[in-house]
Amino acid sequence: MSLENLLPNQDAAKTPEEGIARLLRILKLLRKQCPWDKKQTFDTLRTLTIEETFELSDAIVNKDYEDIKKEVGDVLLHIAFYAELGEEEGKFDFTDVCNALCDKLIRRHPHIFGEVEAKTAEDVKKNWEEIKLQEGKKHTVLSGVPSSLPAMIKAYRIQDKARGVGFDWDKRSQVWDKVQEELGELQVEVRKMDELKANVPAGDGGEVSDSAKPEVFLAQQRERVLSELGDVFFALINYARFLKLNPEDALEHTNRKFIQRFTYMEEQTIQKGKSLHDMTLEEMDAYWCEAKLAACGKAARQNG
Repeated sequence: MSLENLLPNQDAAKTPEEGIARLLRILKLLRKQCPWDKKQTFDTLRTLTIEETFELSDAIVNKDYEDIKKEVGDVLLHIAFYAELGEEEGKFDFTDVCNALCDKLIRRHPHIFGEVEAKTAEDVKKNWEEIKLQEGKKHTVLSGVPSSLPAMIKAYRIQDKARGVGFDWDKRSQVWDKVQEELGELQVEVRKMDELKANVPAGDGGEVSDSAKPEVFLAQQRERVLSELGDVFFALINYARFLKLNPEDALEHTNRKFIQRFTYMEEQTIQKGKSLHDMTLEEMDAYWCEAKLAACGKAARQNG
């Protein structure tokens, strides 16, 4: 294809089909003429794709629809870019990507395109997971959870997939009991760690093996504490799932709330010619309470 044929129409597309065609033509032109685009590979794009996905996530959390539109476009660019790379290497092209996706959607929605019945969203999800197990090269329930997912999202997906085959608690109260149990086990191990710090075994002046050194005991106990802390997080994520709340959303809500209040506290101290470094915890706490009241007042005005 000549460069002249690759030149895209400068006018905005009027249909999705025209939009996709315009995007693919622009991308082919960039791959031939732009020094940066010519250098890109699957590997160089991978981390950029992850970054773009998080930027889309931020826009969604902020409910900024203009930004969502832009970030969706950035993600679509990466999808088209991977398809272009696949075509250049003779492996697949954008049409192959679309057909593979459409075939999967048809195959995994037999209640729409076949004779299977699915009256609820849970029925659909169960069918999806069963079909996925049948068609994939990896035939284990948890093999579909990407190993590179952030730990909290991974835990939620692991629990959700286990639930799909019936491995789950019956009642929310049972999950809360598990949270309490894990918290108790964590406290026990933390106390043991504190005791080791305070009462390390005294040596007799002779040779001491590595396994008998106090720092080894302490390191081993830290590992036990780490394990129990992980169990607490896992149980809390499970409880969030039973509440039908996304723990990632809950934590991000708290992150943003903390940033807002801390920033208010910092701004107020600067306005009064002070520095957080020179303030006592009690003084900072007073500003923190001001920040909470200011946030409550703002929320009341928005809702009123």
